[in-house]
Amino acid sequence: MEHDAHGYWLRDAGPHEALPEASGELDADLLVVGGGFTGLWAAWELARLEPEARVVMLEAGRCGHGPSGRNGGFANEMWFSLPTLRERYGDEPALAVARASAAAVEQIGEFCEQQGVDAHYRRAGYLQLSAASAQDGVWSEAVAACAELGEPEAARELTPEQVADICRSPRFRAGAFYPYAATVHPARLVVGLRDRVAALPSVRVFERSPVRRMSGGAWGVSAETPGATVRARSCVLAFGSAANAAGSPFRGRLTVTSSHMAITEPVPELLEEVGWTGGECITDSRAMIHYLRTTRDGRIAFGWGGGRIAYGARLGGLTEVDASVVDQVLADLRSFFPGLEGRAITNAWGGPIDVSPTHLPVVARVGSDRVFGAFGYTGNGVGPSRMLGGILASLALDRRDERSRLALVEPDPARVPGGMAGWVGGNAIRAGLVAKEAAEEEERVAAAIHRGLARVPELVGVHIGR
Repeated sequence: MEHDAHGYWLRDAGPHEALPEASGELDADLLVVGGGFTGLWAAWELARLEPEARVVMLEAGRCGHGPSGRNGGFANEMWFSLPTLRERYGDEPALAVARASAAAVEQIGEFCEQQGVDAHYRRAGYLQLSAASAQDGVWSEAVAACAELGEPEAARELTPEQVADICRSPRFRAGAFYPYAATVHPARLVVGLRDRVAALPSVRVFERSPVRRMSGGAWGVSAETPGATVRARSCVLAFGSAANAAGSPFRGRLTVTSSHMAITEPVPELLEEVGWTGGECITDSRAMIHYLRTTRDGRIAFGWGGGRIAYGARLGGLTEVDASVVDQVLADLRSFFPGLEGRAITNAWGGPIDVSPTHLPVVARVGSDRVFGAFGYTGNGVGPSRMLGGILASLALDRRDERSRLALVEPDPARVPGGMAGWVGGNAIRAGLVAKEAAEEEERVAAAIHRGLARVPELVGVHIGR
């Protein structure tokens, strides 16, 4: 098994030519900082809305080599977050966000088809299920909310027998199905998107060009890299987990944790045996979810969102490669599919997740109407990043349209404890949640201390779960 930070997807996408580093004095109308899904979709939309506007993108490393190229490839909408959206914003604003997120998933498929990007896009739906009695019915509020707000087809409850019709596992119980979700090969999508954006006549994309300093005023913004100074009228910040770095305007508004994955050799005969041939993406209903999907060549990709919490935005080390967490991932994978015994696991990898205290993504102004940023996908970024990229483009162009008025724009700021105390406390809560959910999966009552630690986020107003 090959265990590294970048994993299977980027390797399978194949080599792609590096883009140049920024150099000299550069002028632009619009600056995009960050070359993952959010920044690339923002650049794509900026060029679509104003083809004559000069756009410069600065990426610290290689576009898509962060979380955008390493995730599970679930292009989900936000229907499962409808109860949280309703509670925070009200019925109509919540419905507008959920519908926009569903449209974003469809737009990804349209982009792939129209631009000839073979990202393995497949709109086969998302199955949220229970793998222990403590998880039973977690989806019920989302299903009810969809029905109450006039979208009954967006989520429907399934019996254990209906779940087994999609995929049979000794761990699976009842569940809910969200039919409009899709899967993608995330690295193929982000590389294809990068190449299409870089080919636009009004856009210049620079890699290996980290921003060291930014300043701004009524005139606009200035960003300095090791080799260049870029001046622009407006700026979009789309740097994911790095938004929690010291000096970031978003510091204290998110936590950086990690998720780790493994992928099997092709096992098409096992998929036939368990009936999982429809391409659905699947999660259980833990707070720290297991997530799993198949690939075009019959592999099972399996992940766990239970990795360790990073200190600030220090993303190296165990956030990227954590042998003990991957050991747990492999044990859990085989408990879901005992038929994998003796089959090879070819790759394992990990990466950071930017977790917002509401479990909802955020779009925020930074000090003025010149700079806008997005963060806080909490593990569900592939689909919503298309939506947030469009929101950022509308804001940067000062367009007061339907997207710029969505409730995710400028919500009341929710903060998390920072510094060493926040890091220690966060990891203690993580340990409590891991132990509590492990006990529940064995149908045991968790120790009181673990139940207590797992309740702390709720007591301090931090939302855990979807």
